[in-house]
Amino acid sequence: MRGSLTLGKIFGIPIKLHTSWFLVAALVTWSLAGSYFPQEYPGWVRMTYWAVGAVTAVLFFASVLLHELGHSVVALREKVPVRNITLFIFGGVAQIGSEPRTAGAEFRIAIAGPLVSLALAGLSGLLSLGTPGVAPLAASAAYLARINLMLAAFNLIPGFPLDGGRVLRAVLWGLNGSLRTATWWASRVGRGVAYLFILLGVGQMLLGGFLNGLWIAFIGWFLKDAAESGYQQVVLKDMLAGVTVRDVMAQQCMAVPSDLRLDRLVADHVLGEGHRCFFVADNGAVKGLITLNHIRAVPRDRRDKLTVGQVMAPVDALLRTDFDEDVLALLKRMDEAGVHQVPVLDNGRLSGMITRGNLLHYMQLRSELGV
Repeated sequence: MRGSLTLGKIFGIPIKLHTSWFLVAALVTWSLAGSYFPQEYPGWVRMTYWAVGAVTAVLFFASVLLHELGHSVVALREKVPVRNITLFIFGGVAQIGSEPRTAGAEFRIAIAGPLVSLALAGLSGLLSLGTPGVAPLAASAAYLARINLMLAAFNLIPGFPLDGGRVLRAVLWGLNGSLRTATWWASRVGRGVAYLFILLGVGQMLLGGFLNGLWIAFIGWFLKDAAESGYQQVVLKDMLAGVTVRDVMAQQCMAVPSDLRLDRLVADHVLGEGHRCFFVADNGAVKGLITLNHIRAVPRDRRDKLTVGQVMAPVDALLRTDFDEDVLALLKRMDEAGVHQVPVLDNGRLSGMITRGNLLHYMQLRSELGV
């Protein structure tokens, strides 16, 4: 979800708009104002269609936001952190910081969103029936009632990672006691649902509904990837549970002096030895870190004029860790900061390096050994 604009916070949860949201918001407004409302409610002034279409589109995405807030508020009550809520091309998603601790907590978090949508559908339906003399208001409310009902029904499809799939996972988790096994089965059902969406979309495309079919197939593809990655995340957490930085970090880590010129670093250590990242240290004290990204940012004709100390990321700006930090907690911090390597420091002195490559190698070995 990089490339998102933060709007503010609700209950301490950052609310974001992904750049893809602006496209789908424009399409929804155009569809409502140019097609749906003129067909359902002929005779309005043209500007009324656009005004009602724009307001209804905003209220639709407000409904999506409330759906995600339903999940998030219950998650917070269950002591599950929520990183943010992001509205994007497929609607909205609440970024939950960790898995629920129990099957009951998972069920309550998963069902909260559809319940909010059903409540919104009911309120909107009552509003549409209670305002027959105000046609634009009644029309908008009727649409919101229908779309919130559809949103609840769609999310209750028992395909992980949809809400219905998470409800299914909660039930399976409660029955067999294994989150990993429950996630495997729920993700398998989710993949099956995703392939049905793809087939349905392709069928519609062949029958002439190209755009609708393409959209349905695209949703299916998104659900397939999400189902697979959801299971992989659970496997990752299961595999790394209890593993510390000491178990995974690289013992050898090359350090270079701060007065080394960039051209010599490239010639001797990058091209010559294949290293991709270096600590900058003088007399054993770490000053910073320099990577290929730092080097690439310097034009070639200036690399003989600058030293690594002038280009490095200072140690105070680095994400750091120690021997005893839990690897899962560190991986989350690395993901949030968007970094691929972290220095391991012991009382301010360099002890090693942990990288995503270290973690992948460690997991590959465990997988091959069946542990």
